[in-house]
Amino acid sequence: MTAPLTEETDPYCLSAASAADPLAHAPWRRFATVGDSLAAGTCDPSPGYASLGWPDRVADVLRRIHPDLAYLKTAEVGATASRTARTQLDRLGEFGPDLVHVSCGANDLFRPDPDYAAIEAASRRVFEFAAGTGAQLTTFTLGRAFVVPRYADWGERVRRVNDITRGLAAGHGAVLVDMWDYPVNDRRDLLSADRIHFAAAGQAVLAAEIVRGLARVLPRPASAWRTDW
Repeated sequence: MTAPLTEETDPYCLSAASAADPLAHAPWRRFATVGDSLAAGTCDPSPGYASLGWPDRVADVLRRIHPDLAYLKTAEVGATASRTARTQLDRLGEFGPDLVHVSCGANDLFRPDPDYAAIEAASRRVFEFAAGTGAQLTTFTLGRAFVVPRYADWGERVRRVNDITRGLAAGHGAVLVDMWDYPVNDRRDLLSADRIHFAAAGQAVLAAEIVRGLARVLPRPASAWRTDW
């Protein structure tokens, strides 16, 4: 029988120490997340993994580089794209970030008939505002493990929102972690009890992918990266 994975044996995870290595020259000292529960890192515990959401994990990595890191989470459970644009951007602007994660649009999919044009317009306002601060942006697409059976067209809903996210990420130079078909989607223990949010094991993977994505945008030669990346 194969032993259960832990944070130390999971091939998609990084320890805080090894994650700090490729970000050793990272300039980011003011990290913020805006949007919904995905941006908040909402999760249940996973055996063998620290009970931390991905944003706290990334903040811990950045604190190894900049102990004076300022960290703001305006993200709210249940926030739609329009609510994010309406209630979180003022605080983001006051904070003055240099690194911002944006995740919004998933909660709009729980409506009987999602308005994709409205989702895109509100999401665009959030991305444009965040980019206007001068910060480096990051974002995720939704994974295919996130399924709501009461909507027969759920897969198409997720694909359409993911396409919106991909387009906005490309237009604003955001680091995009594309989770739609990432291998962890096939893990039976990926999701929390609500069958929506990644449990702590999935949060660890999300954090590792954000770190990897940020490492790729730093002005460093590939030869400077750890070979196990």
